[in-house]
Amino acid sequence: MSVKGVTPSDLKTILHSKRANIYYLEKCRVQVNGGRVEYVTQEGKESFYWNIPIANTTAVMLGMGTSVTQMAMREFARAGVMVGFCGTDGTPLYSANEIDIDVSWLSPQSEYRPTTYLQNWVSFWFDEEKRLQAAKQFQFIRLIQIEKYWLGSRPHLEKRFHPDKNTLKNILEHARLGMENAEDHTTLMLQEAQLTKSLYKLASQTVGYGQFTRAKRGGGIDLANRFLDQGNYLAYGLAAVATWVTGIPHALAVMHGKTRRGGLVFDIADLIKDALVMPQAFLAAMEGEDNQMFRQRCINAFQQADALDVMITSLQETAESGAVR
Repeated sequence: MSVKGVTPSDLKTILHSKRANIYYLEKCRVQVNGGRVEYVTQEGKESFYWNIPIANTTAVMLGMGTSVTQMAMREFARAGVMVGFCGTDGTPLYSANEIDIDVSWLSPQSEYRPTTYLQNWVSFWFDEEKRLQAAKQFQFIRLIQIEKYWLGSRPHLEKRFHPDKNTLKNILEHARLGMENAEDHTTLMLQEAQLTKSLYKLASQTVGYGQFTRAKRGGGIDLANRFLDQGNYLAYGLAAVATWVTGIPHALAVMHGKTRRGGLVFDIADLIKDALVMPQAFLAAMEGEDNQMFRQRCINAFQQADALDVMITSLQETAESGAVR
């Protein structure tokens, strides 16, 4: 089907929060063919062409051995698709722009994104106390998501993931009280780190994984660590989409500091990482799944939990509430 006469607004008629696809591609060429964006793979002397439905895609991760044409990037931009270059199996993620080397995305250029959210955001962002309150608001949303998907309705998790209810509630309540009483960002970050450490321990015990220590960048052969990295990078992709949709720059973080590049992407991804990625990583590690199976597991979880909706709504509500404090 030709895209002749199709405007950029036509390509964005499916809201980003309702789009179904996140692609990880390797050993292929992404190009435009007959008006469609396709990726081409080689098997011997034969070439195989696969369509990418860009209007229903949030992010594309390009792994080892990939190339993309200028025309394909133009179509991705027209449809508002985030594009990232990454290593094998999606980690680490990097691209040639101003964002942090481990979490980088090429953002579509658009002068027509909303301005209200950014204007509201900057109206409170330079006030230390208001920025701290916004960071706390994000953390409270994070706690709600964890309780919802670890104890409540969780169609994306197997029935055998049953963390001890009292233990989890105690962890979340302790974190909530500590975060409420935090007087600065350093204290809040400490509370966040303690929460994450407790959740790792509980998730590991729940599935019978044994001793677990979180290692930077996958920890070599440790499957749970590798899957945590891969799932987190997918969450960063959704977070980058959320910030792009609302028009708020990555530099205006509320939790991860004023100087860390891409900080707001980390802030937004934290809303759903523990709730959705962490259980999947331990379950997949116990099952001995491969990387592709785990990525699909995470993508299904994001879709079923409306993760991108949560991110966008959280940004919008925080921007609005921060502006009127």
